[in-house]
Amino acid sequence: MEPAQPPFRLLDSPWFWALAFSVMALVATALVAPKYAVRQQQIEGRFLGRQQAAIERSRRAAGLPPVDLSEEARERNVAQPRRIVPLWTLSAAAAVAAIGSGIMLRREWRSSQANMARVAIQCGSAGAKDKKPPAEAGGHRA
Repeated sequence: MEPAQPPFRLLDSPWFWALAFSVMALVATALVAPKYAVRQQQIEGRFLGRQQAAIERSRRAAGLPPVDLSEEARERNVAQPRRIVPLWTLSAAAAVAAIGSGIMLRREWRSSQANMARVAIQCGSAGAKDKKPPAEAGGHRA
């Protein structure tokens, strides 16, 4: 007879914690998204400005006529309509992690349920073999 397995505990599963943290990452990205977009637009605008300034410095160092950067300035949204570092990549990774860990948690739970059912069946059949037949009515007379 196999030793009794402890019951499945949800909090002991690493898949539960992976699911919990990935769902929290999804919630966090949803909450941070508006502020992230504004901040990232500022950072990327500065990056594009420094990039144009570096190009202009290299043009001047090469002896080319200088270009007034203020005349070539473009609207940020026109210059860079999409984010260089989009937030959807982090959200997609968190969503994939949540789905994967949810599937694995369900598999682990179903496996533990099947093991418990198998042990219960084995214990039931072993218990039936160990029982002695009831004594006959009337018993022995001495």
